[in-house]
Amino acid sequence: MGCSSCGSGGCSTGSCGTGCGSKNGSTSSGCNKLNVYDWLGGMQLPPGYKPFNIVEVRFKGGRKEFFRNNNQIELYMGDPVIVDADNGFDIGHVSLKGELVKLQLKKYNIADTDNRLKVIQRLPRENELVRYKEIKAEEPGMLQRARTVALQMGLQMKLSDIELQGDRKKVIFFYTAEDRVDFRELIKKYADEFRTRIEMRQIGYRQEASRLGGIGSCGRELCCSTWLTDFKLVTTAAARYQNLSMNPLKLQGQCGKLKCCLNYELDTYLEAWDNFPPNIEKLKLQTQQGVAFLQKTDILKQMMWFAYVREGVGSEWVALGVEEVKKVIELNKAGQNPETLGVKDKSNEPEIIKTLTEDMEGSLTRLDNKGKKGGGGNRRNNNRGGGNNRTPNNNRGGGGNNNSNRGGGENPGGNNNPSNN
Repeated sequence: MGCSSCGSGGCSTGSCGTGCGSKNGSTSSGCNKLNVYDWLGGMQLPPGYKPFNIVEVRFKGGRKEFFRNNNQIELYMGDPVIVDADNGFDIGHVSLKGELVKLQLKKYNIADTDNRLKVIQRLPRENELVRYKEIKAEEPGMLQRARTVALQMGLQMKLSDIELQGDRKKVIFFYTAEDRVDFRELIKKYADEFRTRIEMRQIGYRQEASRLGGIGSCGRELCCSTWLTDFKLVTTAAARYQNLSMNPLKLQGQCGKLKCCLNYELDTYLEAWDNFPPNIEKLKLQTQQGVAFLQKTDILKQMMWFAYVREGVGSEWVALGVEEVKKVIELNKAGQNPETLGVKDKSNEPEIIKTLTEDMEGSLTRLDNKGKKGGGGNRRNNNRGGGNNRTPNNNRGGGGNNNSNRGGGENPGGNNNPSNN
């Protein structure tokens, strides 16, 4: 996968290794994994103003942390850096620097004076990057072996991802589980198996989908693995407000939860719903022709369709705007019933009735034209009973028109009939 921002042909360790960075004019950390665009990168700082010394660094799976650049190292977006870690060091890539880091600190409620922020040591050397790639290449095999051990122990958990520290002194196992898991014995076996410090970190199903990535039903990469960082609560009410089908298979994402995109346009629909009359589920209009019940609503077009329900008579839909519906409701409250609702709109009949009608008509047409091609005769009928077929064309069984007449019927004019020769 090429870098989406700088056009680099390859990616290394989840970041564009070469080509990305403002050294060549690009200010994005690229590769479409929670990208960040530094829209202040091209602005010059005022005279005497020192750059902000806290930098955001990205690791595997979109994990981001903040580090102090106390050594005033000249850094660019996408540069690999060696940072302090537990009992050693780790290697990450710069995802954001400068004044925008202040906004990120405010977003995560982290003070720039926090003493818990670790420090960037230096830029890695070439041999350290080679060693780092070798360590990362061990992760798939280690994850497979770890899953086998957990399965043998019968633990109700799912290991979704693994992350080795840059110096290979610690490994983090990310897992999901419905209930609490006692993995004390598991950690001992992992320590004996992999000869390193073990950390088990439980994550949610949304975080799991974010780390693993994938393609959504829209045909694009998952939002949580490309740009979405906040997982807000999504309820079925969001689908109801948008008149969506309450089909769990269509509303669930790859994480098994409701799709995050159900919240994207929810505010627009809520504003549109404010113009509709209340208690729309039980809405009915009184007219001199009878009672009309609500059949369908188009929220964004502000349209409503009503139909009279009469015994033994098919109903036709009538399209009304929201303001027209409100006028009729006011008349009904005043004890007045309009003569009719308006012009009947046949183009908005129930789609299921239209579909059934078209299917029935198509089936009847197919029955009438079965076996006909371009107005010709029935060329492929299997006439297994005796019949009077007087068409003299290559009849091999007593019938006509390439019929396989296996009953031996009367064929007075059968030319080229092998059974008569």
